[in-house]
Order: sequence, then C-alpha cells, then structure tokens
Amino acid sequence: MARAARVLALALAERAAGPGPGRARLVLLPPARGARPGPRGACGEPAESGGCGGSAPVEPGWAAPERGGRAAGWSEAVAAAAGALRAGGLVAVPTDTVYGVACLAQDSAAVRSIYSLKGRNGAKPLAICLGDVERLYRYCRVNVPDELLRDLLPGPVTLVLERSEELNKDLNPFTSLVGVRVPDHPFMRDLARACPGPLALTSANVSSQGSTLTVLEFQDLWPQLSLVVDGGPIGDMQSPECRLGSTVVDLSVSGKFSIIRPGCALTPTVEILKKKYGLVPESS
Repeated sequence: MARAARVLALALAERAAGPGPGRARLVLLPPARGARPGPRGACGEPAESGGCGGSAPVEPGWAAPERGGRAAGWSEAVAAAAGALRAGGLVAVPTDTVYGVACLAQDSAAVRSIYSLKGRNGAKPLAICLGDVERLYRYCRVNVPDELLRDLLPGPVTLVLERSEELNKDLNPFTSLVGVRVPDHPFMRDLARACPGPLALTSANVSSQGSTLTVLEFQDLWPQLSLVVDGGPIGDMQSPECRLGSTVVDLSVSGKFSIIRPGCALTPTVEILKKKYGLVPESS
C-alpha cells in the first residue's frame, strides 16, 4: 500500500476508535536502508520483494536516509517502542513473518497482559525474541553447534531449547523449555537490542483467529496496546501460506529435532538439520 493511502487508513481508523487514554499511539515505520536480503518464506520470494517471511516493499524515497543505513525517523520509532515496553506496555510490531505483539519478558505483569489481550490459554507458552544470536546463550542451555544456530537465525524459525535460570520464572512456569526467535527484520532486531532483556513475542491476533499481515487487521486489539508500529503489509495478503508464522522446532534433545509447528520455513529448516548436522526426527 502506498504511504499516503496507509496514512489515510490509519488516520480514519484512529478517528473511528475515538478518544480515550486506552487508545494506542500509531507509528509509521520508515523503510530500512541497506538492509540485507531477507529469507525466503512459504511463497518462495525474498522478503524484500514482498514474499512471505518479510515486509512488503515500500516506495523508494519514502524518507531521507540517516547515517548507518537507516531512514530518518527510524531511531525515533525504535526509541518510542522501547520506551513503551520499558513502561510495562504492549507494542504491536512487524516481524519477518506476521505482525506480533511484544512486551518485556522479564516483566511479569506485562506477560500477564499479553495473555489477557489474546484470550490465550495460560498453559500455552510464549516465545522470547532477541536481537542477536549470541544473546541466546544467556537465556538458554544450548546443546547444538553455534554454526547451526547461525544457519537458522536470524530467520523465520523458532528454536525450542532448555531455559536458563536468567529467564523470568513467571514466563511459561509450566515448562523447562522456551522458544527463541531472532527475526530477520531490522526493526525487531534494533528494538530487541534497545531493551534491557528479551522480549516476549506472540502473533497480533486473538487466540484461535488467523495471523495478521497489516496493522488494520488487528484493529480490535489497539485499545489494549500502548503503541502500534506500522511497517506496511507483510508478504502476499492473498496467500494463506504467508500467514503460517515461523517454523517451530524443538532442539532440546541432543542429536534430535521435533517439528512443533511447520510454519513458513519447514523444508529448508529440516534440510539444514538433517543433511548438514545429521540430526534425526525425535520420533525415529
């Protein structure tokens, strides 16, 4: 969607939501400059061309570039989102797969708010999101080669590993495992780096409903959010495959893997695990 049309749509939606302290702020995210090509998702197209697994293209010249390869307004968007998260809020964010809702994983009250927002089963775990692969070692016990992690991350994959003592005990207290995301999305990585600990991340939709590829598709959640970051449409909105979300794979058992959710990157993920690292399906 062109920038002018998106701005108008957001303005109309904001007006329809009416005044009130519970209404979320809306931030229009400028495009990243000089970002490396994203992963190929379920539609088989690179993220930068609008395929699944990344944001759709934005009009050239949307904003003047800043030093460091980011567009003007980028750092302000990151700072606004990080500030809302530090204040205990919930923030809607674009990722490399679908739109998500994030909070600080170490903030127990914010974690409870995410469950309330989604009407989510309290026994269903939340994943954490980090800006860099190396930070994963602080919150997880890793029993696979570092090279394997870096072959899959950043990317549209959630790795399930043993959690460490560093992770908030109120986050998924019913399991010793945790899913970890390092999205191949420059805004999400910058935001995670700007926060004091991991983000808890889940899809921006009510539980049991479909995942979302634009901010207007989850407009009903806005009143309960502190901030909505609009990164534009993600992937091909007409393709069901682009709403599959990340591929979730359990690597907590040494030498084996288990696919928990096929997601949008199943084939390349399984190929890497089997052919390059010799892992076998846990059912084998």
